[in-house]
Amino acid sequence: MASPAQDPGPVLDKDGVRLTVDDAIATVTLAVPAKRNAQSPAMWRALAEAGRLLPGSVRVVVLRGDGRSFSGGLDRQMFAPEGIEGEPSLLDLANSSDPELDASIAAFQEGFTWWRRSDLVSIAAVHGHAVGAGFQLALACDLRVVADDVQFAMRETSLGLVPDLTGTYPLVNLVGYARALEICATGRFVLAEEAVSTGLANLAVPADQLDAAVQDLAAALLAAPRDALIETKALLQGAAGRTYDAQRAAERAAQARRLRDLAGLGD
Repeated sequence: MASPAQDPGPVLDKDGVRLTVDDAIATVTLAVPAKRNAQSPAMWRALAEAGRLLPGSVRVVVLRGDGRSFSGGLDRQMFAPEGIEGEPSLLDLANSSDPELDASIAAFQEGFTWWRRSDLVSIAAVHGHAVGAGFQLALACDLRVVADDVQFAMRETSLGLVPDLTGTYPLVNLVGYARALEICATGRFVLAEEAVSTGLANLAVPADQLDAAVQDLAAALLAAPRDALIETKALLQGAAGRTYDAQRAAERAAQARRLRDLAGLGD
């Protein structure tokens, strides 16, 4: 009798980030539950590494958080004068040159940028608090499924800062300028019902049904042919930056590629 296949274990498990892969679905888990998955530069580097380590078989990436919250935001130790051991403090960053400061923030952002790759669809499974950097990480994904206990908040402005982890662009695109400004300027909580009604979340479910709802959505995404989904995602991502006629032309070009591929005439 053949022995059962062995679980290969995580592809990555470091600095509060765990990456597992099951054929076409990868799961990235924020794994610091005792600190409500508080984020740090080390976590951001690990998130960027997770993106680089994805096998080519992966089509859907699920982002989730262990414990009571998706992510409570920045590790508060970053605000202490001494900062986090081995990392620049906020004071260190403030005292660096303009090019150094820009490069530091750009490096932080790398953990947030790969989730919208055209060859993947990313789903944030969000429960409990998703505050500040946690909110921005959920916004980095293509889709958001939320538990009915979700509490989104953008607290950076209240702290004298701005959201700088790529969250402002998707937030405005999803809810519009006026509501995005109000959410950021007040730092208030956005709960599940508002998240769905404004387009911030695709779906809200009871907390005990969150994993099942995400699995169902992932299965539905995998049911579509990969190349057709890639082309469709690229069309939709670029639509806002094109004129109507340019979008029509992009549709024609994409469809020509699909027809030739289906006929066995593609490159």
